[in-house]
Amino acid sequence: MALRAAVPPAAPKPDWSRLDALVARSIERGEMPGAVVLIGHDGHVVYRKAFGERALLPRREKMTTDTIFDCASLTKVVATAPAVVQLLEQGRIRLNDPVAKYLPGFAQNGKDQITIRELLTHYSGLPPDIPQHPPWSGYRQGIERAFAVQPAYPPGSHFEYSDINYVVLAELVRVLTGQRIDQYALQHLWKPLGMDHTRFLPPASWRPIIAPTERDDRGRYERGVVNDPTASSMDGVAGDAGMFSTADDLAKFAQMMLNGGLGANNVRVLSPLAVEKMTTPQTPFNIPEVRGLGWDIDSPFSSNRGDFLPVGSYGHTGFTGTSLWIDPSSNTYIIILSNAVHPQQKPPLRTILALRSEVATVTADILALNDPATWGRLEAGLERTTGYNDASTGEHRTLYRNGEVETGLDVMKARHFDLLRGKRVGLITNPTGIDREGNRNLDDMRAAGIDVTAGFSPEHGWSGVLDASVSNTRDAKTSIPVFSAYGSGPDGRLLPDAGLKRVNILVYDIQDLGVRYYTFETTLAYTLQAAAAHHLPVIVLDRPAPLDGINVEGPPLDQANVSFTGYFPGMPVRNGMTAGELARLFNKKIGADLTVVPMRGWSRGDYFDETGLPWVDPSPNMRNLTEAVLYPGIGMIEGTDISVGRGTDTPFEVVGAPWIDETQFAAYLNARRLPGVRFVPMSFTPDSSRYAHQLCHGVYLIVTNRDRLDSPELGIEVASALQHLYPQHWDSSAMHGLAGNQTVVDQIRSGEDPRRIAQDWRDSLQSFELQRQPALLYH
Repeated sequence: MALRAAVPPAAPKPDWSRLDALVARSIERGEMPGAVVLIGHDGHVVYRKAFGERALLPRREKMTTDTIFDCASLTKVVATAPAVVQLLEQGRIRLNDPVAKYLPGFAQNGKDQITIRELLTHYSGLPPDIPQHPPWSGYRQGIERAFAVQPAYPPGSHFEYSDINYVVLAELVRVLTGQRIDQYALQHLWKPLGMDHTRFLPPASWRPIIAPTERDDRGRYERGVVNDPTASSMDGVAGDAGMFSTADDLAKFAQMMLNGGLGANNVRVLSPLAVEKMTTPQTPFNIPEVRGLGWDIDSPFSSNRGDFLPVGSYGHTGFTGTSLWIDPSSNTYIIILSNAVHPQQKPPLRTILALRSEVATVTADILALNDPATWGRLEAGLERTTGYNDASTGEHRTLYRNGEVETGLDVMKARHFDLLRGKRVGLITNPTGIDREGNRNLDDMRAAGIDVTAGFSPEHGWSGVLDASVSNTRDAKTSIPVFSAYGSGPDGRLLPDAGLKRVNILVYDIQDLGVRYYTFETTLAYTLQAAAAHHLPVIVLDRPAPLDGINVEGPPLDQANVSFTGYFPGMPVRNGMTAGELARLFNKKIGADLTVVPMRGWSRGDYFDETGLPWVDPSPNMRNLTEAVLYPGIGMIEGTDISVGRGTDTPFEVVGAPWIDETQFAAYLNARRLPGVRFVPMSFTPDSSRYAHQLCHGVYLIVTNRDRLDSPELGIEVASALQHLYPQHWDSSAMHGLAGNQTVVDQIRSGEDPRRIAQDWRDSLQSFELQRQPALLYH
């Protein structure tokens, strides 16, 4: 008898009673007269319901699912932002272009450097609103007033939600297309998507089903007239507000976003890349408020994400009581439309904020989006949309971790140096090559009976204290010969043949900084090259990336600036890689017989002071972790005619020159509001190096939050300040050597805003992160 295949039971129908109760309670408490809630999941509308009343005054009207709402600031993400992104797709604008390139009148009052990206992400530094007093009216007057506004903060330094940003963006659309935002959005977004009940300036025939808001100046309840003061003054059409729509139409838009720009009718309005750009972080990584292009991702405005939807989902809200939240990880969207400002405002609408969060949390629970079985899917989606996951972010944001890291040397020692038995070992090291107990690697190896027949010394020598070319020598304790890998002449920085002839295996064990121009990285590459050329196996004993292994920062090295202080083209200043990982990356082209002995217990989020390992100065002027944190920025400018504190007790913590006004310099830099650092005016006299025995004036740098400090961007800021304040004194002609990028130096000389300069290298950072990924060894 044939066996019948078991039929799995049908999934239980979701029980939405808890969500019903939440909305009903909010209405009972008088938080809003009514609402329409619509939820989509896996391509289908799974919940659609009207609650309460559409109007309370002048007469009661029942809420219906086809009610049209004043969507307020949802206009920003359903009209203005996608319109601007369409222009980006067409190549008509660039995100890092100054707005004034297209709207010259916007440049007045210090706004010439504000970019299109900064308007879209609310990092322009502009104040929240166009002042309503003295009274004004008309679209043209609104634009003139927006153009006349003075920034409250330097662009790119501070998140300030501003309607002015989107008023200006809509004017950008008008100038470039010849269409006001109402006309453009209707033709290029809403009609193609079949959003038939979405408009600015809705027709009179729609009025019976439009939810009213507040009383107007004549005491009548606004119905089909925009509630937002700015949009109202601009004849009902502005980039920040003015759109009216229904839950059903917004569902079509949300599904288009989840479909990567493709509408349900197979009409494409955005490319998948454009949707990804809009909905992934486009803001400075070191400022906690995270925004996409228009969309909110993680900020004080993200409460409608609830407790279970992950960071990486995105959404927006509107002042009148509207909200839209979209989670690509679970293919879900949540729409809440209400007229909470009817019959009058309930300042400051705290109650509707709580409801939005509760609805999202309950929805995630009802749809089992918080079920452990879905977590892998959610995390994968989160990494896809943001490039990080909740775990790694939390790990990095842990204030301090008391680790017990074992270096590659410690691991090898525990194995009694099994890979070196019977070998003649050539050891590339310096004083940083110690175990957890502080014993030298050489002494550990000899105690285990390993035959170390030659040493090789990098920059600063076997003793680690030299600041010049290094000569051959002998180890003071064991008398083994030590050959210089930092000598003079064209081949002086290669591993010498005289030393290589004495060995049949190479071991590299040096603490690096994870900074491109720290020359130990090039010595590592030259070690691999020597191993390949002489058919020698090479072992790298891994050590931590002392500035953490997560952050990748700074301009990429261009081919023209490849040198001993920059080996790998395309590598940013701060690479976030351990020596072992760098060896794996370099060796893809070199092809040496490489073995990396990994550490135990190291996490990518660890700074060196979280490892439990002893600090040994890796070079004479790198005396503590604070100096190491500042080095990727301040080190970039030390090739110019500026003192970076060499010859003082605080190298890389001070910057100055005899011709600087320290008070002016500090005030200028502090006004830039750089995250994680402050500047104190001071004077100092170096004992050696540049400006030796001369009184220098400048700043002392105080790191206030190393997790928020982008050190290479700090270097560009300091260089730009020198160019701006002291162009007759500061000579930047040699800066390209360590900056590694002539374009960056040219941008500084031309007076471009440093944050714009930094934005220009963001794409190269993403490319390098992809390039380094196969070489990484740790989570």
